[in-house]
Amino acid sequence: MALTTPQIQRFLLSKFHRRSTTSKSKTPHTNINSNTFTITNTRRRRRRSRCFSAIAIDAPSSLTDSPPIRWGSVSLQGPREEMEDDIVLRPNTLQGFSFAAVFDGHGGFSSVQFLRDELYKECLEALQGGLLLLGKDFKAVEEALKHAFIKADMRLLKWLELNGEEDESGATATAMFVGDNKLLISHVGDSSVVLCRSGKPELLTSPHRPYGSNKASLQEIKRIREAGGWIVNGRICGDISISRAFGDMRFKTKKNEMLRKGAQEGRWTEKFISRVQFNNDLVVACPDIYQVALGSDAEFIVLASDGLWDYMSSSDAVTFVRDQLRQHGNTQLACESLAQVVLDQQRTQDNVSIIIADLGKTDWQNVPLQQQNVILELVQAIATIGIVSIGVWFSSQLSL
Repeated sequence: MALTTPQIQRFLLSKFHRRSTTSKSKTPHTNINSNTFTITNTRRRRRRSRCFSAIAIDAPSSLTDSPPIRWGSVSLQGPREEMEDDIVLRPNTLQGFSFAAVFDGHGGFSSVQFLRDELYKECLEALQGGLLLLGKDFKAVEEALKHAFIKADMRLLKWLELNGEEDESGATATAMFVGDNKLLISHVGDSSVVLCRSGKPELLTSPHRPYGSNKASLQEIKRIREAGGWIVNGRICGDISISRAFGDMRFKTKKNEMLRKGAQEGRWTEKFISRVQFNNDLVVACPDIYQVALGSDAEFIVLASDGLWDYMSSSDAVTFVRDQLRQHGNTQLACESLAQVVLDQQRTQDNVSIIIADLGKTDWQNVPLQQQNVILELVQAIATIGIVSIGVWFSSQLSL
């Protein structure tokens, strides 16, 4: 049964409301129908007390008369022991462009703690306060964002060293800059951005992972091997399964120390490490940059960590959010419901962080509920019955 039928969505929505009602004393109500924003951010806890944070914003998309972008944001702790995700949302701060980013940490929260403030500052400076975003020189924007990400990583590595040699934390970061008619993405790691255009999903980013047969993965594998690294079971040096990230000193400034530690722990021999010669960093923070036009058919954008995308397709996510917005038009509630449907069904073993931007170009009250899934299910059911019937008849004929 598809996830996106209206009956299932109403059940999940009512279930979410019941949970919200029982916890009102702990979590303030978030109102997205104002021009202010509310942030609810509980202290990061163990899994026994699920971490929840949410941001809801209605903000003008620019200084023009364009309709406001309606933002929703949520970060939920899944079954993992620690919450290492974070989200940053700064609407209308870059010459009419809004900044939104999802950070997915690993090996500790230190890298995310640094990046959640400092990456935006580097982007702000590199983009000349947003002036570059207003122009048509994509090459200049691309170079500026690459410079900002790499500089932020260099500063982070120095900061981690000051924190202590044993800090092995790292983080992926996917940031987007949303304007009236243009979207720019700077992407490092395995979070993803999906655009809904006329009800259809457009996957705009590719995950940076050292495994798989797609073009992006093959390029990452080639880069790692040329840098002197190796891959075991989809992990760099048998350790990390992400190929682009901030931090992760042992794959950058501490590569030789990582080798010696591995030999001491018996992961490889002295003879093996004597043959290893590193030519470059194994994990890098150089981003992929994307630019996408946002016409009148662009409805909303979903930026989320891999805790969502590893367990729900972009098509299912877009259909779910679209039907939610058609039912109530509340971007924040749609965002929270999307995260809950993944966690409640125990489909993910990861934390889940999501940002949704309703671009304000769609009159949701006049968008009909999508019915193609119901029809498809009916056709599939009839086909299944037909196949089973033919199989039974064929078996009976053979037994005669």
